[in-house]
Amino acid sequence: MAGCTTLAVIGPEVVSAAITAGLRIEEPFHGAILNRRNGQEVDSGLKIRVSGNASLGDAVTVNGSPAQRIGTGFQSELMLRHKDTEIIAVSTGIFGQQEHKIRVVWDQYSQPRYRFSIDDNSFFSRDIAQKNYASLFDCFYLKGLRELHAKYGTRFVLNIYYTTGDDFELSKFPDRYKSEWQDNSDWLKLAFHAYADRPERPYQYAQQSQLIADLDKVREQIIRFAGEKTYSPPTVIHWGMVQPSALKPLYERGVRVLSGYFRQQDGIWDINYLLDDVRSEYLSRHDALMDFDSGIVFSKIDIVCNEIPIDLIASILEPLAKDPNQAEIMDLFTHEQYFWPFYSNYIPDHFQRLDTAIRWVTEQGYKPVFYHEDFLGRPDQKA
Repeated sequence: MAGCTTLAVIGPEVVSAAITAGLRIEEPFHGAILNRRNGQEVDSGLKIRVSGNASLGDAVTVNGSPAQRIGTGFQSELMLRHKDTEIIAVSTGIFGQQEHKIRVVWDQYSQPRYRFSIDDNSFFSRDIAQKNYASLFDCFYLKGLRELHAKYGTRFVLNIYYTTGDDFELSKFPDRYKSEWQDNSDWLKLAFHAYADRPERPYQYAQQSQLIADLDKVREQIIRFAGEKTYSPPTVIHWGMVQPSALKPLYERGVRVLSGYFRQQDGIWDINYLLDDVRSEYLSRHDALMDFDSGIVFSKIDIVCNEIPIDLIASILEPLAKDPNQAEIMDLFTHEQYFWPFYSNYIPDHFQRLDTAIRWVTEQGYKPVFYHEDFLGRPDQKA
């Protein structure tokens, strides 16, 4: 009939679901690490927006202040004044009272920064031990890294194996370079990666005792031949997979950050330290996430230089620098074996790839840091 409007019929089950929707804070995410890009800096605090869902008609407060209701949604502004803040939403209505709590971290003194980590190191230590060089930097690999440091100020963490899998192991590395290691420890660190390259995924199903024993073994050798100043707690475990029970023991060994890919392989989240799908998906779109149970921050690796040709590096990094959730920290990464001509998948322009990535972040104002120092490389200046 002309002039009539047809109305969609909404079933009672839809109405009921809207009325009884459970209370949940959706933004920010539990464990989110927030900085000035995620809110407004005001009066020595960070003003953020808190939003979520609650039953239709319920009154909602966020940390005691009334929230604005829009349908089943709610939103409120909240001022962060401490590094660690608990956010509590409370809803009150005909179905009683509900409560949902999350915690977030304010990275108050954050600044654009990058770190460079190199995995699978063992060839350079074998080369130096066998060639008996006068200097560490007679090894072309360490020499190349030193040149990048001189050019850009880059700091490198080399994640090393105990053995190359043949007849070489760290116990055979001489300690006569110890002073040279320590003289360069302001930009060059050594960290545990695994006992050996094989088997793959060595700690995905291993007992935490095996992981910790291997870590301690490598740490002991690093301190023996390179000194305490050169040692860094690990930030990348081989293959990025460990049992959840290993996280607290790792924290007790000084681990504060663990980096991974947090990407899907055949529909399964992988290289993600066995985090649940929800947190893994979040990390695929954000710089970092705090795991309050262990105290460890998980960081997403932004680029793997051995995988990306020189002409594509900028196109990988540029979108990240424009995304407020991924712009503050650049987690740069590669693998040692691709530098060596005898390796089957040797990459002749590997150093040029590093130079291109480092030059790009440097030109964008990012500063080099070590993740294990203070909070993600930034000093926490609050009392």
